[in-house]
Amino acid sequence: MADPKTTYTLDNGVAILTMNSPANLNAIDVAMADELLKHLDRCDNDPEVKVVVIRGSGKAFSAGGDIHYLYNNINSGVTSDEKLVEYVGELALVIKKMKKLVITSVSGAAAGAGANLALSGDFCIATERSKFIQAFVGIALVPDTGGPYLLARSIGVHRALEMCITARPVPAAEAHALGLVYEVCAPEELEERTMALARRLADGPLLAYSKVKEQVYGAAFRDYEDYLKNVEETTMKVCAGSQDYFEGVRAFVEKRKPQFRGC
Repeated sequence: MADPKTTYTLDNGVAILTMNSPANLNAIDVAMADELLKHLDRCDNDPEVKVVVIRGSGKAFSAGGDIHYLYNNINSGVTSDEKLVEYVGELALVIKKMKKLVITSVSGAAAGAGANLALSGDFCIATERSKFIQAFVGIALVPDTGGPYLLARSIGVHRALEMCITARPVPAAEAHALGLVYEVCAPEELEERTMALARRLADGPLLAYSKVKEQVYGAAFRDYEDYLKNVEETTMKVCAGSQDYFEGVRAFVEKRKPQFRGC
């Protein structure tokens, strides 16, 4: 049996979910996404859990998809991983629909699916060294984990499009100014600041918090599930079967400039 890719601890009502695959910068694969989904279900149904924290171990929050894994799949004839796209979409949806508040604690880079997982939290705390990267176009893919939906509703259509098209790293300070990040702190203060917020929320009126979250979901996210199923999954499927995608992944691993052809 493969080793778990996440850990779960409960500290005075605060459930801490840690992506624990530092060797590949906590890249999210099917196994990790499945573990996170199970942890979140447990959290939402356990009366002992008051607040949830999601974090990454090591130098990064999450580098997104494992490009070497995708490279090996392509070379073995597996051109897409539809199950992974489905799982990360479900992960983004569950965080928004669950009753408990979720804090994402971001150290280092949050790229691709990792960036959008970080932005899915109800509160996102990042360090001065953190950056958020919509890295998908580098391998000729579209964003997943709800990215364009979350960004368009948070910062507007044009800024969302710019981030997804350019794939530029967005520093934590800019993300904070845009309202994507709740707080920015020094790297050595991240755990302390995260737990301070978690404990403050855990001591609050939890029923009211859950109903406020339900209201916000009803006001801003009612069509989120439809978007994930009928827009995100379908556009990703088209791109994941393209020659540009194969070229993008191979070029990344082979450390060369990709030669895209638009097909």
